[in-house]
Amino acid sequence: MAEVLVLVDHTDGEVKKVTAELLTFARRLGEPAAVFVGSGFEAAKESLAQYGATKTYVTDGADLTSYLVAPTAELLAKLVADNKPAAVLLTSGAEGKEIAGRLAVKTGSGVLTDATDVTAAGGSITAEQPVFGGSTVVRSTVTTGTPIITVRPNSVAAEAADGSAERVDVSIEVSEAAKGARITDRVVEEKGERPELSEAAIVVSGGRGVGSGENFSVIEALADSLGAAVGASRAATDAGWYPHQHQVGQTGKTVSPQLYIAAGISGAIQHRAGMQTSKTIVAINKDPEAPIFELVDFGVVGDLHQVVPALTEKVKARKG
Repeated sequence: MAEVLVLVDHTDGEVKKVTAELLTFARRLGEPAAVFVGSGFEAAKESLAQYGATKTYVTDGADLTSYLVAPTAELLAKLVADNKPAAVLLTSGAEGKEIAGRLAVKTGSGVLTDATDVTAAGGSITAEQPVFGGSTVVRSTVTTGTPIITVRPNSVAAEAADGSAERVDVSIEVSEAAKGARITDRVVEEKGERPELSEAAIVVSGGRGVGSGENFSVIEALADSLGAAVGASRAATDAGWYPHQHQVGQTGKTVSPQLYIAAGISGAIQHRAGMQTSKTIVAINKDPEAPIFELVDFGVVGDLHQVVPALTEKVKARKG
């Protein structure tokens, strides 16, 4: 059975949830083999083995960790050439997409981005991708080279499986061209107790209907009661009511949680493009004609400043 390479998304050995999801997809396609770049492998090994990684290609040389994505693409190109994997899976974020594009050029392969499902049948690998702002789902197959696929977080429930994640050290001589952009400093972002937006299983977002930055406290209260991340529409972030890194939409972050709650968001196509693949969508809006109601599973026509606090109290009461 051919290997399926999975680039591990981690911070100093703390493996992100999306990597477990990628390994789950990889087991459908072949034998999962993780690729770990940087320090902290020993801390990550148990998590990788828990989700079925049979081996882990490890490199922690400064040539890869001191520069941006180009050296990682060269490492993956070497592994593709040496091991002839069935596919390469990466996280569908800005970094993952850039690595995928560079890898595709280096290996002469096709690349598919923003996949929400990956399957194998009849000797080929097929990816499902939402397009046109999420209004259409296409099924695509790479016909040339090794399929290189970036997958959206929360596209599949991570399933545990026995693996050894056996360490295989890999060395590579990085080209001078790949050293064009050096990392000069790293700053640890201060994080609260809420999950990261693009990985959260539940997201509560507020829009223009929230009314002000101070009023976002009602959105945060509901999110905290659900253990959710907080999102915002472009209108809310442009108005300065909430930080831009929380923007959900075509020019913000794309999320695909199990539950998405949109409060005071009209549902313009720009916003819908960033959340339309959510598994369950709930909207709260006082305008019964708001476009957001066209795609929801559950809709509440009402004033969010009355509905959201009441919902928060109900959630807290159910939690005991």
